[in-house]
Amino acid sequence: MKILAIDSSGLTASAAVTENGILTAEYTVNYKKTHSQTLLPMIDEISRMIELDLNTLDAIAVAGGPGSFTGLRIGSATAKGLGLALGKPLIAVPTADALAFNLYGAAGVICPMMDARRSQVYTGIYRFRGDDFITVLPQRAEAVEETAARLNALGEPVILLGDGASVYRDQLKELLQVSWTMAPAHVNRQRAGAVAALGERYFLEGRTETAAEHKPEYLRLSQAERERAERERAERGEDRE
Repeated sequence: MKILAIDSSGLTASAAVTENGILTAEYTVNYKKTHSQTLLPMIDEISRMIELDLNTLDAIAVAGGPGSFTGLRIGSATAKGLGLALGKPLIAVPTADALAFNLYGAAGVICPMMDARRSQVYTGIYRFRGDDFITVLPQRAEAVEETAARLNALGEPVILLGDGASVYRDQLKELLQVSWTMAPAHVNRQRAGAVAALGERYFLEGRTETAAEHKPEYLRLSQAERERAERERAERGEDRE
């Protein structure tokens, strides 16, 4: 089985190829460039380096959200375009799931956090039991205080990862009553290799979709949509007066 994976859900842009459970190529950049500048060149480069014929792919896995609205749209459009051109199915891998899967086999609780602004994070809670990847709390958008309270209630050591854990580190130091550590640099951000590995599991479970069906999972309204909703509420209030 051969899978091309894409993750542009955050500041990190990443593309990878796995074949029969082996990571054959991965290109990851966490720098100040737009994903529209980096993603397709990454795919071209790894395809050239491993002499990949895209027609031999079985599926295209993509970080399906939540995350950066712009980043998700770029990743989704890239995956959909490839899927339509090649006639390949897509595998939408929840972003928080893929982040947690970076820590395959880790003991204790795993809590990815992506900065969602306004003192909120996109997060979930996971653990491994042998080879089983267990979702304790499905991904969601919530206040940092809520996530900390959930982790305190579990009462177990926790590993944090993701840009949100870094952004709110000082706050988490005050809020968390359980012992916690930050994941090391090579696994604490989005990686397409994890999207591909988890995507392979989902593929075998039949969790695929067509390119036409795929839509990112934003979990909340964009800033523009929130501002428009606020204006509409204000206008309705003026009308009532």
